[in-house]
Amino acid sequence: MSSPVFDPGMILPTTVVGSFPAVKGTGLSAVLDPYKHAVRFAVSEQIRAGIDIISDGQVREGMIQAFTGKLPGIRDDSVISSVQAAPTGITVSDTRYALTKTKRVKGILTGPSSIAHALRIQTPAYRNREELVIDIAHALAAEGQALAKEGVCIIQIDEPILSTGAADIATGAEAIGIIAEKVDLPVCLHVCGPLAGIIDHLLRLPVAILDIEAATQPENLEIFTGKDLKGKMVGCGCVASSDHEVEPVDLIRQRIERCIDIFSHEKILIDPDCGLRMHTPEGAFAKLSRMCEAVQLVRREYL
Repeated sequence: MSSPVFDPGMILPTTVVGSFPAVKGTGLSAVLDPYKHAVRFAVSEQIRAGIDIISDGQVREGMIQAFTGKLPGIRDDSVISSVQAAPTGITVSDTRYALTKTKRVKGILTGPSSIAHALRIQTPAYRNREELVIDIAHALAAEGQALAKEGVCIIQIDEPILSTGAADIATGAEAIGIIAEKVDLPVCLHVCGPLAGIIDHLLRLPVAILDIEAATQPENLEIFTGKDLKGKMVGCGCVASSDHEVEPVDLIRQRIERCIDIFSHEKILIDPDCGLRMHTPEGAFAKLSRMCEAVQLVRREYL
């Protein structure tokens, strides 16, 4: 497990979790690539808002379909043969563009368990869903390696299903370990929802950053009391993704300070709870920019 490496002296680095609203372009270029403008818009808005570690915006299709549409062995929502790594990078092109605009970019992978549980198994290649999860993990590890070669600073794995109880946590942990072992970068695991039932499993994972919802799930902070982070940093969601209201800066600041009380300012990153795809572009930008404004206010206390 690599240790997170940010700029020397960086306090409370800001980042994003999931998708930005997809603002598609018009004209011939939009016919050739409907999402090209959306990627560029998402990247520019994150930078304009003041985000330290951006992503490509995750604007292409849904978080599941963006990967399943490119992995051999999967057709639509069905597994038809053994799942293999994509012949070319799935998110590499968009991430490469983001890296032309800023040096701090994270690569984001939808997690193996979340992908596997969205699919129907229609092949004898898999006796059960757990075997499918492991093959998807190997395929995603190849994507993570490709992103690492491009120069991203973090690989984030999004596993929303792990908090629901629908997926086998032991298999999910094994799959995350496969990716973390093969990617020579800090790996961040994002799991949304209430984490009390699985926190001990998550803390044992070989990841450098554990990203949680703390704005709409403040009880997620309390479950860390007395827990050994084992050197991990914590990504603290301090903006509510599920609420279209743009929180005032002072409320976000209070949430950040509560996270500092639990973990210390040296151990956390600040981000929204989850993705902002369902918001208007203006609303998403406002949430990110106010979050960054709140962080700037808190940083002054430690400079």
